[in-house]
Amino acid sequence: MVACFTSAFVAQGDYHLRLPVGLSQQALNIPKDNPLTEGKVALGKQLFFDSRLSADGTVSCASCHDSQRAFTDGRPRSVGVKGRKTSRNSPTLINRALGDSFFWDGRAASLEALTLEVIELLPAFGTTHEVLVNKLKRIGGYRRQFEQVFGGAVTAERVAMALATFVRTILSGNSPFDRFEAGDRTALSPAAQRGLELFRGNANCAKCHMGFNFTDEKFHNTGVGLYDPNPDLGRYNITKRDEDKGAFKTPTLRDIAKTAPYMHDGRLKTLEEVIQFYDKGGIKNPYLSKEIKPLHLTSEEKADLVAFLNSLTGEGLNVTAPKLPR
Repeated sequence: MVACFTSAFVAQGDYHLRLPVGLSQQALNIPKDNPLTEGKVALGKQLFFDSRLSADGTVSCASCHDSQRAFTDGRPRSVGVKGRKTSRNSPTLINRALGDSFFWDGRAASLEALTLEVIELLPAFGTTHEVLVNKLKRIGGYRRQFEQVFGGAVTAERVAMALATFVRTILSGNSPFDRFEAGDRTALSPAAQRGLELFRGNANCAKCHMGFNFTDEKFHNTGVGLYDPNPDLGRYNITKRDEDKGAFKTPTLRDIAKTAPYMHDGRLKTLEEVIQFYDKGGIKNPYLSKEIKPLHLTSEEKADLVAFLNSLTGEGLNVTAPKLPR
């Protein structure tokens, strides 16, 4: 019997979202007041690649979210306007249509809210909503597109809606792991199969990296950065609860082989370093998540886990920059 690996298509108005093998349609989180449309996706894609959105015209969304790096940038911390570094590593944007909290500390409840904040955030775009809107209004192509797509003028909220819509089309699936789960017993190497067993078993990874998107969308303390001279307290900055000190959102592991360096501050360069970190039980502190414990893995088991993580690389993430309006 030959396994069949067919992507599903989710219709929303005139737009058909391609859902790769392995992803769940039921988990899609698309707001009723911001449905996907062909025009809005196209507009959002143009805005995503347009550095004119930033204060000095040097930074676009794509600067920190490169499709060839699974929508990350390969830096420990990203570089924004005027060469300023961000305080955290740029997380991947893949499968965010399946998420329900945003930023490493979860302070945004939607992609629209995230976008509105990033526009004014230093050192990201470093502009203001008013300046950005006036800039886009002076570009005839954008002015006409906003009228066509939204039936009205450029506003910061509509910029955020268009960008969020495009980001929701960035999906990764149909990886070797997905094909294995769908019935192709040859899709994973023996090492990767052993790694999968470890991932779900003794290595305890699936406690936090659970489900088809390999994240519980929750916040956990691993000790990273807590003892730095100026510690980043993560989720605590939002909730002010002691138990959230040093807690950060569990990232998806899809395409993890493309998104180095790792952790919220990019301090770990390779998957081998990440596994070694967790094998030691993280960094002990009063708020360490109960799921983080020494694993005592063998060298072969660590290699098997790396083989499995490499099997989570999906397909079709390369996105070509569009022609920008004038």
